[in-house]
Amino acid sequence: MKLVIAIVQDKDANRLRSEFVKAGIGATRLSTTGGFLKSGNTTYMIGIDDQRVQEVLDLIHKTSRTRQQFMTPPVNIDAQMDSTSGYPVEVQVGGATVFVLPIEQFHQF
Repeated sequence: MKLVIAIVQDKDANRLRSEFVKAGIGATRLSTTGGFLKSGNTTYMIGIDDQRVQEVLDLIHKTSRTRQQFMTPPVNIDAQMDSTSGYPVEVQVGGATVFVLPIEQFHQF
């Protein structure tokens, strides 16, 4: 058994959930917040047999897209700073961060 923890952007979460349902994969969904952009994320926790881990990874890869997004850096009142620091910059967001961990036991009650 493995525990797959997948952190995906909220924009991809519903599409991924639908793929899990179609494949008969049970997942626990948690609302989480990202650190860099402080944007909404969804974390899925999936207990799965070893032979189905690649199937889960393929579904995550298929549904979790990277995209470009504009963000405005926080304003810093520092006379030494470049005057362009308050303008929006384009950053890459999205995709997925996935952890696959061995588990000793898995129970559903």
